[in-house]
Amino acid sequence: MVLALPTESFGTFDTGDTAWILTSAALVLLMTPGLAFFYGGLSRGKSVLNMMMMSFGSLATVSVVYVLWGFSMSFSNGITGDDDILGIFANPFSLFGSDQLTNTIEKGNETLVVTGGLSIPSIVFLGFQLTFAVITVALISGSLAERVKFSTWLVFTVVWTTIVYFPLAHMVWGGGIMSGAETGFASWLFGTEDGAAKVAPVDFAGGTVVHINAGMAGLVLAIIVGKRVGFGRTAYRPHNIPFVMLGAALLWFGWFGFNVGSELAADATAGKVWVNTTAATAAAILGWLAVEIIRDKHATSVGAASGIVAGLVAITPACNALTPVGSLILGAVAGVLAALAIGLKNKYGYDDSLDVVGVHLVAGLWGTIGIGLLAKGDGLFWGGDAKLLVVQFVIALFALVFTGVLTAAIAFALKPLGWRVSDEDEKVGIDEAEHAETAYESA
Repeated sequence: MVLALPTESFGTFDTGDTAWILTSAALVLLMTPGLAFFYGGLSRGKSVLNMMMMSFGSLATVSVVYVLWGFSMSFSNGITGDDDILGIFANPFSLFGSDQLTNTIEKGNETLVVTGGLSIPSIVFLGFQLTFAVITVALISGSLAERVKFSTWLVFTVVWTTIVYFPLAHMVWGGGIMSGAETGFASWLFGTEDGAAKVAPVDFAGGTVVHINAGMAGLVLAIIVGKRVGFGRTAYRPHNIPFVMLGAALLWFGWFGFNVGSELAADATAGKVWVNTTAATAAAILGWLAVEIIRDKHATSVGAASGIVAGLVAITPACNALTPVGSLILGAVAGVLAALAIGLKNKYGYDDSLDVVGVHLVAGLWGTIGIGLLAKGDGLFWGGDAKLLVVQFVIALFALVFTGVLTAAIAFALKPLGWRVSDEDEKVGIDEAEHAETAYESA
């Protein structure tokens, strides 16, 4: 998902490509309710509603700010031709409110179009990108289960997307300093060719922008907000494993919009991405279950569901760069690494409640860096060149530092609002305390 800068404002669009991206946007939107089921099932019965509401709350707040200034901050320079700000973000006021994308006179199939020779209207691209921003924020909530005030969470979603997500999306996908643009860091490292970096960073659908970003934010918040009452002494068991399986299924289904839609066209590359996404995810399930069988002597349904997510996360940045065999390797390793990584919170004492760090951060890092090893023609193992590996390592490291520092600043800035519910409310159940509801009569 790479956009060239700038282009003419008006052009033709392809109805087939446009129909596919609208469908993909709907699929990605479905992923957030799917995540609500996944996280809700992993939570205890007295906090399932709050966990699901954190996802639905993200859907509400992020959608509003994305239409108002998020799309403009991420991509407006590719449409208006305005300069961005130091390669970090585009002007939030260039397309503020997004009315400019709809107040156009259409003649036949001519309308305001996206950059780079793509064949979809800009308003469709906005809708597609909006869903990515929504689920990235919702992913973070899994690190904070059962203890955070809903009002503070809603404020956080607005501030974090504005300060962290929109700039990172611009830097990686909108022609900023972490892209393959002539002014990006990769051009400084290895030179340019035909106005772009000779060795361009690869993040096809969100390894850095979505998963490393959300995983690192989750880690920082888990540390700053603190542990649940009873962490280390209480067994936090999933209250509804069928919810977990349903959520994983919805995520896998929606992920085809996530990855395949990021081709921004209905073509052969989209077909390759579909196959690679399926291959990696299936292999990750087997990798995760293999760890469970060797370590615990049991293959669990929660493990299978978690393996699905780990594989999807890992293949997200890599789905266009790898062959199907490379995707199988990437996915299998992702399943193993994520299954092992979920134990880190107990070793180091941070309460990442639903394993955002173990799954999204670890698998996201592996997927991003693994491109430098497994990419067909450019990877160290598939092409014998280490340049892409260096570039991928740099963008992963940059995302870690950028997100970590800014998320910590936001978390401390919001402390006066109060992050935590009271210990008593947490013990009784955050659903009743924050929402005056319970999911079950016996909860």
